[in-house]
Parts: sequence; C-alpha cells; structure tokens
Amino acid sequence: MSWLNDIKWDEKGLVPVIAQEAATGDVLMFAWMNAQALEKTAQLGRAVYFSRSRQKLWFKGEESGHIQKVHSIRLDCDNDVVLLSVTQLGHEPAIACHTGRHSCFYQQLNLETQQWQAQDPVLKDPQSIYQK
Repeated sequence: MSWLNDIKWDEKGLVPVIAQEAATGDVLMFAWMNAQALEKTAQLGRAVYFSRSRQKLWFKGEESGHIQKVHSIRLDCDNDVVLLSVTQLGHEPAIACHTGRHSCFYQQLNLETQQWQAQDPVLKDPQSIYQK
C-alpha cells in the first residue's frame, strides 16, 4: 500500500505508536507497529501492534479482552510517529494497561521527593486478566 511508504520506519522496520482515548483525550499507551500491523489496524479498525519481545503481531486484547476500536490513524509532521484515536473496550471502566489500570501512564514524578508515585488505581487485578 502506497500510504505505508510515507512512513519513516526505523532500522528494524518499526514505528512508535501512541494510543489516545477518543472520548477523553487520555494517552492510554505507547507501542510499536511494523507495516503489517499498521495495515491490519487500518483494515480491521482494531489496534494491532508488533510485540518486540515476542517478535510477532499482537492483537490488542487477544489475551485480556481489552480491545481497542480505532477511530482514526494520524501521522506526525516528521512521518515517524503514529497516533491512534481509540475506544478501549472489554471492561468498564476502560483498561488499557497490563497492570489493570486505565492508562499505562499512571506514574507521576513527585518533584519534591524525586520518586515515582502511582496516580491511578488498579481497576482489575492483573492476575484475573491474564490467567494462563
């Protein structure tokens, strides 16, 4: 697909991707895609990422059931970062993080103590999400 050629893929054939909640603007997560993952995302209207640790496509929610319905796919001005506008499905309230939280960006640096502090609660025990 010609639109995939417009993307500046890194040396491993990947592009960074940010998933943003359509309704709230919350940044839910950061991941990677290769061309196949991005093409499948566009075709299915569902987020498909590339797992660097497993070296394979990762259909968001394939284990947890926490699927991301994709509303739009945007490309930044340098053509090297993708932004997905999504609705997080599978649990209410929405869970995007493997820790059972709404967002992967739940830690905030306390500037006084210089320590990271969790700002968002665990909505569901990860042990119950990822049963093997």
